[in-house]
Amino acid sequence: MSKSEKTVSAQREAAQEKALKEAADRRAGVSTGPRPKEKGGQEGPEPTRYGDWEKAGIVSDF
Repeated sequence: MSKSEKTVSAQREAAQEKALKEAADRRAGVSTGPRPKEKGGQEGPEPTRYGDWEKAGIVSDF
């Protein structure tokens, strides 16, 4: 390996370490508390999960 390849490799490793540290810091800052209730949403099971969407008595499938 030439000197310039070693320098590039060292810079790449430093950038990887910095990115991993930043990602770990972001994950540590996220709180997983209770989610707020949806206002004006659909009743019943989540339509995007179960495949049916009902609005004003009309049902549509995806």
